[in-house]
Parts: sequence; structure tokens; C-alpha cells
Amino acid sequence: MRAGIRDWLDAHPTPSGRQLAERGLVAPHWPAPWGLAADPALQLVVDEELRRAGVRRPDNTIGIGWAGPTLVHAGTDGQKERYLVPLLAGEEIWCQLFSEPGAGSDLASLTTRADLDGDEWVVRGQKVWTSYAHQARFGILLARTEPDAPKHQGISYFVCPMDAPGVTVRPLVDMTGTHTFNEVFLDEVRLPQENLVGERGQGWALGKVTLANERVSLSGAGALWGMGPTADDLVAAVRSAGGITDPLLRQRLARVWGEGEILRLLRMRTVAAAVAGAPPGPEASIRKALADDHGQHLMGLARDLAGTAGMLASAGPTPGAPDAGSWPDAIYDYGFSFAPALTIGGGTSEVQRNIIAERTLGLPHDPAV
Repeated sequence: MRAGIRDWLDAHPTPSGRQLAERGLVAPHWPAPWGLAADPALQLVVDEELRRAGVRRPDNTIGIGWAGPTLVHAGTDGQKERYLVPLLAGEEIWCQLFSEPGAGSDLASLTTRADLDGDEWVVRGQKVWTSYAHQARFGILLARTEPDAPKHQGISYFVCPMDAPGVTVRPLVDMTGTHTFNEVFLDEVRLPQENLVGERGQGWALGKVTLANERVSLSGAGALWGMGPTADDLVAAVRSAGGITDPLLRQRLARVWGEGEILRLLRMRTVAAAVAGAPPGPEASIRKALADDHGQHLMGLARDLAGTAGMLASAGPTPGAPDAGSWPDAIYDYGFSFAPALTIGGGTSEVQRNIIAERTLGLPHDPAV
């Protein structure tokens, strides 16, 4: 299999996203025809060969990591045919329309309504903290279709075109100075029946599938929800700068590296379960809870290693700076400002620890209010 992948990459030295998707190399653990039904060993082979060839997969975090697995799990044949290949190819960016101003960590309290009018659903409501909504072609949407049902019931799961009449996207600029988040207003948005994913009123179960995959995606190797530098990257930058002599900084660097190794091993366990066909479980919450704290530890350490330069925006290292007294890369400047969001987005650390307590340790649920 390695030889076959290598031969294909040699024949396609600069493959398009569509070519990678059709070859099954974007999400090799997905079933055919979208993936290779890869076991853990094969997925590692694919990753190694892509790195060897200098080929990057398409960038569509929410589509590939969250929406796609849910559509594979519960989508109709028509939905899979329409959405999955363009999603994998990065041709159509996706966003997630879940959180609301009054329903973030307590997502089941959402109030966005979808009412059936003939053969269309009419959606009214507001979503917030919607990453990439300003770039997205589609969004996965949770809306309440049975308002009189208990809050964890009567919710349905839809595909929402982001250019549909009645969809308004407004930017939310965070303290990094960049625009990733948005608020989205849904004013009489009409969705055809075929945009319903799964059964009516069963959206909460599908939402949990998405959120479980989200926590796997948000727990990738990089310190910023799978993106950005790793602990190994920071250690390598310090090593290349000549090392550090301060014993407290050395101890913090060793601790951050140790956290990174623990997370790497947990990620391998999670990926192995996923490619073996097991649904994401509470171990994804365990890893996310650890990874979010780790990201903040890593970025805080990078700031302190930078010394006084840590107070400045940077475009890269300062030539001739002693020890590690400069940013190894501008990503650390951005990452320090972004890091507070890690323990909030994708389910707060408190939510993750509740999941761990209830599903892994078997502790009782919170008392009903």
C-alpha cells in the first residue's frame, strides 16, 4: 500500500484537493469511496507519504472534521453524493451553526426554531461564535422542530446553505485582531425537506456525534486546536537558539514537552479507536481538557522565553537575540492572545470534566434544577 501511494504521489506531485479526495487520501479512515477504510497502520503510512511528498491536505476543518463524519454516519445517499467529495476537496467550506447567545455550553437550551411549511422548513433564530461563517458555503444547523418536547428532544439537524435568503453573517473580531468568529441571523430561512439529516426530532443524538468528532478534531497535534506549533516545535526552537540556562524555565519547558508526549499517545489511542470503527467516546473529552490547558501552558512559556519581546507583535525571530529571547515564529505572538479561547470553545473545560466524571468515572449526574 505504501508503494502504491508513493507511486500515485510521484505521478501527481502537486495534486489538487479534488484529486486527493477522489484517491481517498484526505480522510483515509473514512469508508470507501470517500476514504480507504484505513486501519491505524495504513493511516500512519498515508500521513508519512504525504509529508515525504510535501503535500498538504485541503483546509476545511469543520467540514472534514465535524460535518463530514456526521453525514457519513447519518446522511442519505443523496446527501453523501452531493456534499462529501466537495467537502473533502476543500471546494466548499463548512461552518457549525450550534451555539446561541443563550445556549453555549448548555446547547440543549437552544431556541432557534424550524417549522414545517408545506415541503420546506422555515428557520428563525440566531447563532453565535460561528467560525468561518463568512467563508462557508454550508453550515450544519441544529434547530428546535418540536417546541413542546423536553429540551434534549425535538431538535433536528439540517444542512443550511450560507447564501440562502434570510441568512445574515456579522463578524466578531477577537483580541488577536483577526476575524474568525461570527454571529449569524436566520430570518425566515427556507430549507427544503432533503436538507434534514437523519430523522426529525433526533438532532440531539447527531449533534453529540458532531461534538464528539469536534473534540477529536480540536485535539490534534498542534497546540491551537490542532493547528500551530507543538511542544516539539518549541523545544526545537529553544535548542536552535542555544538552549536556556534559567532552571525554572528549563523545568517548565520539560513539563510542557512531557504534556505534549502524553497528548501524542492519547491522540494515537483516539485515532486507533476511530479508524477501527469505534464511535468517539469520552476519551476525546479527556484529551481535549488536557490539550486546552497544554496550549495555554505552551503559549505562556513561549511569551516568557521571549522576554521583553513578548510584549510586541512579531514577524519572526530577532537576529542575535540571546538564548530564546525572541519569538521563534510569529505564531507564538498570535497564539498567546488566542490561547484563552482554548478552554472555552468546543465545550468549556467544565463541560469536558462533567462528561469525564459521568461517562468515564460513573459519577452521578448533576441534580435536576
